[in-house]
Amino acid sequence: MINILIADDHTMFVDGIESILDVESDLFVVGRSYDGPSVMDLVKKHKVDIILLDVNLPGMSGIEVCKELNAQYPDIKVLAISMFNEESFVSEILNNGAKGYILKNTGREELLIAIRTIASGESYFSKDVTETIMKGLMNQRKASSKSSAFFPKLSRREKEVLKLIAQEFTTQEIADSLYISLKTVESHRSSLLSKLNARNSVGLVRIAMENSLLE
Repeated sequence: MINILIADDHTMFVDGIESILDVESDLFVVGRSYDGPSVMDLVKKHKVDIILLDVNLPGMSGIEVCKELNAQYPDIKVLAISMFNEESFVSEILNNGAKGYILKNTGREELLIAIRTIASGESYFSKDVTETIMKGLMNQRKASSKSSAFFPKLSRREKEVLKLIAQEFTTQEIADSLYISLKTVESHRSSLLSKLNARNSVGLVRIAMENSLLE
């Protein structure tokens, strides 16, 4: 069972999300929050696996909430939900620990896929959000004058894994594509995070793009 907290200041939107989740046997809504501070109160009272978090909440922004959750409750996964598809919003909340970002015009099926994907330990982004992230990375790459020569040497297999991460392959898909185990994929991912001094997969792709490591 995946325990979910919905945090959004629009009651009708929350009602709609809850009606979608209520009919799913593996999903359970433990509570709803209409402002930032109450999110932090509710996670103290309930076992929460995933928070569907609006980026713009009164009292305490979704980004601030995400930062606090990441610091105090790192096991809780955050799926950011917003009507804004701007690189600044996306990058800031991801840098503060969110595992995914979808838009409020997302359909029922994609919402369920996003929740279950994040619950499994993977990240999830709407197609439009992915395009925004990639455009931002490309712009950063053009503006950057850094050289990949300053980075530790990556092995052939690490480069292969890095390229598949950049193509949004899941851990299982990377393992299947390269004919290696999930444990080996995670080992290469950990090595890449360490070598490139990145916090997550988004950071890996950003650094790789900025320094032409995917070529």
